[in-house]
Amino acid sequence: MTNAARALMKRIETEGQVNGEVIKVDRFLNHMVDPQLIHLMADQFADQFRTTDVTKILTAETSGIMLAQAVALKLEVPFIYAKKKKPLTMGDYYAAASYSFTKQESTTLYVSQEVLAQGEKVLFIDDFFAKGSTLKAIEEILDQAEAELVGTAVIINKSARRDIASILTLEDLS
Repeated sequence: MTNAARALMKRIETEGQVNGEVIKVDRFLNHMVDPQLIHLMADQFADQFRTTDVTKILTAETSGIMLAQAVALKLEVPFIYAKKKKPLTMGDYYAAASYSFTKQESTTLYVSQEVLAQGEKVLFIDDFFAKGSTLKAIEEILDQAEAELVGTAVIINKSARRDIASILTLEDLS
């Protein structure tokens, strides 16, 4: 188990809660954020993806932003967050629908064509991977942009998929 995994596991045991597939991490990850824990996880992902020629990191608004920024800083590349509302200032854009099982709602993710170019090599980062709806939307956006997904990294992988880099899996928390 990595340093990041040990630290995250300890925080979940002392300040979080696991109830089946619902993992409460509000006190250190997705409501109040522990920047030291974020940087420890960012170190792991930066080391893991350093040789993949990542040109941009992409996440979905909101919960993935802190980790995406920390990994981007370590890999010295920009990061983009797909917006859940299209601002008036956004001209041409890529868009795809995503369904949140936690929030029980569908949303559209938007990325401006100004910030994502053809041929980019993109690392997708998020807090959780459950059913894959957000990743599917990101893949659709990358297809529209003719950009390449070179990896997916999440804090906690709740699925059986093992092609997704994660700090912990749901099995680790059982």
